Amino acid sequence: MAMSGGRDDGSPMMEMNTTPLIDVMLVLLIMFIITIPVATHSVDIDLPAPNPNPPPEDQIDPIKNKIVITQAGEILWNGDAIDQGELVRNLEISKTIEPEPELQFEPEQYASYDLSVKVLNIIKGSGVTKFGFVGNEKYRTFGAPAGA
Repeated sequence: MAMSGGRDDGSPMMEMNTTPLIDVMLVLLIMFIITIPVATHSVDIDLPAPNPNPPPEDQIDPIKNKIVITQAGEILWNGDAIDQGELVRNLEISKTIEPEPELQFEPEQYASYDLSVKVLNIIKGSGVTKFGFVGNEKYRTFGAPAGA
């Protein structure tokens, strides 16, 4: 670092030395950065426990299965009402079928968004590979009634 001792004429130096102030500021900045907690971006989800009873044999189609979320808050598997535990069990069983059946997801027009997200998280967590959204063509025009 360069230092100046004033002028050659013997007058005192009038400007303030800011180097120590900058050093202190940098040390404080590093201390604040170290003490900030690390932000975590995780969402904890309580998944339902699977139902121990085996599903009926005809409930899982070996070709394609359709999940519908109704306006009343029901989950329909191929037209039959099931709960989230049965959904988990059906997804696990459908993964064991060779070739894996296609899973179609279609929420009704005024279905609960919260329930739809929960069902999608269950599907994602199950590891199903053949998955698709169906029925979206009914809602191509914003604000138009379904089927228009």
